[in-house]
Amino acid sequence: MSCTSRFTPLCVAGWILAVAAQEAPPPQLTARELFYSAASEPAPAPAAKAPLKTAAKAPPKKTTSAPARIVTGVQPMPPVTTPPHIVLGRLPLDGSVIPAVATAPSTAPAPSTGAALGLKYTILKRSGSDMVEVPPDTVFHAGDRIQFSVQTNGPGYLYIVSQGSSGTWKPMFPSTEIEDGNNRVDGWHTYTMPPKSRMVFDEQTGVEKIFIVFSREPETDLENMIYSLQGNQPHPAAQPQEALKPKQMVQIGGLNIDDSTVGRLRTTYARDLIIERVDDKTPADKSDKQENAVYVVNPSGSSDSRVIADLTLVHQ
Repeated sequence: MSCTSRFTPLCVAGWILAVAAQEAPPPQLTARELFYSAASEPAPAPAAKAPLKTAAKAPPKKTTSAPARIVTGVQPMPPVTTPPHIVLGRLPLDGSVIPAVATAPSTAPAPSTGAALGLKYTILKRSGSDMVEVPPDTVFHAGDRIQFSVQTNGPGYLYIVSQGSSGTWKPMFPSTEIEDGNNRVDGWHTYTMPPKSRMVFDEQTGVEKIFIVFSREPETDLENMIYSLQGNQPHPAAQPQEALKPKQMVQIGGLNIDDSTVGRLRTTYARDLIIERVDDKTPADKSDKQENAVYVVNPSGSSDSRVIADLTLVHQ
């Protein structure tokens, strides 16, 4: 007997199951699951961009016997074998920039087309002779030496800026120490910051702020600030490097990015993000690897996706 001729309990149950299957929402994934899902899904190709070069480095100056003055920033490479470091002092605690992670949802469905765009960052602290992962909310103390690593789940353009004691932001990446300042990055490659030094906390307490932007296409506002010529003109990426006079190039280390620019980027792109913090209490993923990390993902799958992340280092 067919279901069309008579409503039997079996037919009714089958009909209910069929309707439920059609109306069932797509499965919700965490940020970590969305991050690694990009390994098996094709992502929209990022816009092509010629490598951006910085001015040629000046020959190193001879050092004198006068004692070096400790300042915030990368110290000159010492003549001994101790690792170089950046001294971190006290930063303002009443800044207008507020981290965007507070209101982020915890899950989202996989994109219907393309792949989710994401980054993972990890804080590394020196323990003996090793650099080990520590939880993102670790409280640091005077003498602690740290680095942080960033990994993306696809190719794109990476920008990292840190807030100084003046309240302005300075670029950490692109860096002249990596690929001559080119910020085009590959997926699944770990970039450690600072690349050839460590940050060390001094006796002054405060909060250090680091802001990360990852996008499939170049971020125009940051591009014009970091890769710029005198007169605030954007770097002509297609122009041969030989045509540019070295004196016209603004060195990356001398640039400042105002707080309003960082705040605007955060406000614009934070609403689409999925964020997940992973620590040694979080169940391991398929690789059975325990880790301390933060995953930030844009699940839209759009070709112009962007991801932002706030890294806050508390020093007491």
